[in-house]
Amino acid sequence: MKNIDVIGIGNALVDQEFEVSEAFLQQHKIEKGMMALIEEDEQNKLIAELSKLGELKKQCGGGSAANSLVAFAQFGGKAFYCCKVANDEAGQFYRQDLEQVGIRTNLEQQKNVGITGRCLVMVTPDAERTMRTHLGITADLSTTELDEEAIAAADYLYIEGYLITSEIARGAITKAKQVARDNGTKLVVTCSDPAMVKYFRDGIDLILDGGVDLLFCNREEAQLLTGEDDAEAAAKALLEKAGTVAITLGKDGALVIDNERQVYIPGVKVDAVDTNGAGDMFAGAMLYGMTQGMTLADAGRLASHAAAELVTEFGARLSKERQQQLLERLFNQ
Repeated sequence: MKNIDVIGIGNALVDQEFEVSEAFLQQHKIEKGMMALIEEDEQNKLIAELSKLGELKKQCGGGSAANSLVAFAQFGGKAFYCCKVANDEAGQFYRQDLEQVGIRTNLEQQKNVGITGRCLVMVTPDAERTMRTHLGITADLSTTELDEEAIAAADYLYIEGYLITSEIARGAITKAKQVARDNGTKLVVTCSDPAMVKYFRDGIDLILDGGVDLLFCNREEAQLLTGEDDAEAAAKALLEKAGTVAITLGKDGALVIDNERQVYIPGVKVDAVDTNGAGDMFAGAMLYGMTQGMTLADAGRLASHAAAELVTEFGARLSKERQQQLLERLFNQ
């Protein structure tokens, strides 16, 4: 019996956000707009440099799939998350953070020795986010952390692209996909970051092998995946890998396409200060709409408005109150 709407597998990271200038990124030879993995010592040095710029803007639980599931759960969906944290203060914070919004996890039984992962998010004045991540123990996410019963009991399995940087996690992806297919659980993939497609293309191909039911990507990721500059052409090419494709287009909205429909989702004009997590929010909101029986157009509209709300403040998550107000404003007027 299906009693979970969406189960996700992904990295468990504590996000820390800082405001930086373009000059800061250039000075430290940091490629803007990309996520890169770094060692703990390098991350600590970067934190020291960032601390000189001013106060930490925001700290919260993070990870691409986790952000999407938080959005999904706060709209009212039933979610479960498979991930890995250490038995340290950050790991306890992370577990409680998810449970407080109603997400079931596999973390209560974990007593792992090590360090919980951390992601430094640097936001430039144009609201673009650049990330430097030390995965810590989440790099060792494996089949051990999968809850196969929960995967079988879910309508959707949501897999984040960031996992492909770890060989062990690739094994977990392959196993999770097989369990999903054996139990009629639909497969959903998010590319997570252009760097995943640019530098780990074989991993993205592994996730998409055999086809998926729904693929989320942004314009740059779609271009890298297909070689097509036009979003519509890229979306049609990606239908060879996914039953439905959703391409986010920043301020221009999004394009959602399947073999029967092609829906343009209008952008929502806002003053953006931080784009961190916008794609995660879009995916979580759209999945909520789809599990509630919304049309692609309505689910996409909810997703577009939710992402637009998110970028008006720092951080990759909205409060539950704001999400519920958004639902009321869009659909219960």
